[in-house]
Amino acid sequence: MGLLFVESLPGPKVFKCGRCKVDSASHDAIISKDFNGRYGRAYLFKSVVNISLGPNEDRHLVTGLHTVNDIYCSCCQQILGWRYQCLNK
Repeated sequence: MGLLFVESLPGPKVFKCGRCKVDSASHDAIISKDFNGRYGRAYLFKSVVNISLGPNEDRHLVTGLHTVNDIYCSCCQQILGWRYQCLNK
């Protein structure tokens, strides 16, 4: 296994992985707090760091069928959430 490069985010309000505490997103990157996930409150971010993506997967969400990817912490592989797969048409 190679070296793991971890990006640190500036500022006092930074979201971190719950397991290994590596930085994931800045508070300034929040687009919306009006989401609910499978386990409660969820946020929509415009950018995140130190993540890896799972494969594309079709899921039935409240708003219909969407193609999404699970998001994992790049350090400890803890699942952090999911993202909409952007399809360029």
